[in-house]
Amino acid sequence: MKTKIIIFLLTISLFSCVSSKKFKTLNGKYTELNSSFIYLQKELRGCSGEKNDLKFTNDKLSDDIIGLNKQIDYLKENNNQTLKQLQQLSVISTQQAESIKKSLDNIGGKDNYIQTLQQQMARKDSINLTLVMNLKGVIGNLNDTDINIKVEGSVVYIDISDKLLFKTGKYSVTEEAKDVLGKVALVLKNQPNVDFMVEGHTDNIQYNNGMLMDNWDLSVKRATSVVRILQYQYGLNPANMIAAGRSEYKPLLPNISDENRGVNRRTRIIILPQLDQFFKLLEPQKIKN
Repeated sequence: MKTKIIIFLLTISLFSCVSSKKFKTLNGKYTELNSSFIYLQKELRGCSGEKNDLKFTNDKLSDDIIGLNKQIDYLKENNNQTLKQLQQLSVISTQQAESIKKSLDNIGGKDNYIQTLQQQMARKDSINLTLVMNLKGVIGNLNDTDINIKVEGSVVYIDISDKLLFKTGKYSVTEEAKDVLGKVALVLKNQPNVDFMVEGHTDNIQYNNGMLMDNWDLSVKRATSVVRILQYQYGLNPANMIAAGRSEYKPLLPNISDENRGVNRRTRIIILPQLDQFFKLLEPQKIKN
């Protein structure tokens, strides 16, 4: 028993010596390994963070790639449409360029033509206004019921009442009326290139006296009486004058009273627009469609 105890104690002593040396060695290795472990844990944590960052970056890049692919598809579609348009434009430019040029020239020509007409119309309106002012100036302050001067459209009208020009049922011009016609002639002489028409108008009371058969005859006869005075007494060019009769068929008012009939019985001098000038204007401006 005693021997066993001694052996046990020796064994423990031996074990204690060996374990202390190994412990120091192992403890050093442990410390080293623990430091490595801690370092590796740090590295692992760092790698995990980088992994998360890389995953986020990868996801973002994936989204960017999807967006870029969509843009590429959109650009491809637009490119195809653009190519088709360019092909169409190419066809137009090769087959219809000359036609387009002619159309543009045509439009330009028409625009110039319209501007020229507008200028001529403005000039005509200015001439007519001047003519009216001159007529009213020389006529003086005659009653408007006896003589009325106006512009309608591009035409100047001078209406002279029947009671001023003629006696009832007659076609000989009164002396007082000759003085008025002389003043009108004075203005018309300053427009030697202007044509004018003298129209006779009657009311609806039928006329039959001597050689005159009806109101047609009377209206024409009164017009020719005025034209002769303008030609022979006041020297107006007969080539610029027209004598016409309208009978009772262009009344100013309904023929339902003596007063209205008196208004309708009149002689009208119409200063005509110079249409030949407009026709001449068209000649150098002929536009082919």
